[in-house]
Amino acid sequence: MKIIVLKFGGTSVGSTSRIKKVAKIIAKYKKKYSIIVLSSAMSGVTNNLINLSKKISKDFSDSEYDVLVSSGEQVSCALIAGELINNGFNSRSWVSWQIPIITEGKYKFSRINKINKSQIMSYLKKGGIPIVTGFQGINNKNRITTIGRGGTDASAIMFAKFFNAEKCIIYTDVEGVYSTDPNKLKSAKKIKVISYEEMLEMASLGAKVMQPHSIQDARLNRVDIEVRSSFTDNEGTLITKRKNIVNNKIITGISNTTNDAKVTLLGVKDKPGIAASIFKPLSDNSINVDMVVQNISANGKETDLTFTIKSDDLAKTKKIIFQNKKINFRDLIFDKNVSKVSIIGVGMVTTPGVTYRMFQTLAKNKINIQVISTSEIKISVLIDKKNVRKAISSLHKEFKLNNS
Repeated sequence: MKIIVLKFGGTSVGSTSRIKKVAKIIAKYKKKYSIIVLSSAMSGVTNNLINLSKKISKDFSDSEYDVLVSSGEQVSCALIAGELINNGFNSRSWVSWQIPIITEGKYKFSRINKINKSQIMSYLKKGGIPIVTGFQGINNKNRITTIGRGGTDASAIMFAKFFNAEKCIIYTDVEGVYSTDPNKLKSAKKIKVISYEEMLEMASLGAKVMQPHSIQDARLNRVDIEVRSSFTDNEGTLITKRKNIVNNKIITGISNTTNDAKVTLLGVKDKPGIAASIFKPLSDNSINVDMVVQNISANGKETDLTFTIKSDDLAKTKKIIFQNKKINFRDLIFDKNVSKVSIIGVGMVTTPGVTYRMFQTLAKNKINIQVISTSEIKISVLIDKKNVRKAISSLHKEFKLNNS
């Protein structure tokens, strides 16, 4: 039995007319495959449900939150199954607990641990098309849990793993993964094939096609993903392992963030363990510290420490630092008008001079670099937010991504 998993995002099922289009896409695949479909809630529905919880309480119960927000997928799945039945197909909707999909972890942020295959396999053998609620499961207490934003992607990937599917196709409102944000650069090109590692970096650095944890799940379980648009018939982007890719490009893509803030502590007393004293309270409060740079004074007694966080965490970070009795500093400076621009590509591993080319290109365009961080396949720089478009455009041209 050749099985494929199809996942449809909220915009793909955002109206009854779009659901009718989705049913036609499913019918096309049914000619060759046994199909498992996972659907998100209709666009806007989950946000509306979250807003309802906020009107009840600012401290709404996490377990009831999961029951509430998981209801949106039930609606879209029933509508898709109903349309398929109307078109003469054998189809039905499945809520996560009916399968069941077993999860572990906290409410709001659970992960799929196991999927009971027996009922779905039996239904597939009878020619049925199961339409499954993504984004959710049940825990060992028989309570509904959700997998966090982007959870339907993660659900689809795990279904592909457990059912040994030939492929997992993520249908969304974009035609695939682009060399950079096409809203910022018209010459951005669709990437035909990208590695898990490159896609993980791009997703972590601002690309919004998929959530990083979904890419990580696919990478760990070696599930190939194709990202396609439900609104066109054009080919999408294949996300796969490195050895499947024949690519002569040094850089695959350029990403940027829109919600970073820079924090600088001036005149910190330099002694062993001071950085840990600064960052531990932030970690304890779930504040993720990203780029870090430290400058030691000439006398070796003081240091200026700069790091980046998400701008949403700025107020909390400021409060934590001022309440921290273990550190002494002269001043604390914040800057929200910054953005991180990153070049990503497995080709830089074996190509010298990439860092020089990036820095020289930015210098030619009079763009000052404030902070730098690197990994094996990524170089990130922090710059003024006003220079982001110019930086992306010049780097896109320098690394010949306009020609991809």
